[in-house]
Amino acid sequence: RHRHRYEFNTKYREEFQKNGMNFSAESDNGKRMEILEVPSHKFFIGVQFHPEFSSRPGFPEDTFKAFVTAASQK
Repeated sequence: RHRHRYEFNTKYREEFQKNGMNFSAESDNGKRMEILEVPSHKFFIGVQFHPEFSSRPGFPEDTFKAFVTAASQK
C-alpha cells in the first residue's frame, strides 16, 4: 500500500534524530520510515501508511483520534 513518490533517506536519520525528530515506526526491513514525530511540538506527526483505510464512522483510527483530541484542546 505504499505508492508514494518520496521517502526519507535513512542516510540522514541520525542527524534528524539529534535535532529532535523521532522515528517511531519503520517497515519490517527497516528501509522505510512509517511514522515520525517531533515531541517538542504540540502535535507533529507524519505517516507513510494510510490510516484512513482502517477508520470507520464512530471508530476512528488512532492517528485521527489523537489529532482531533489535540486540536480540541487548543
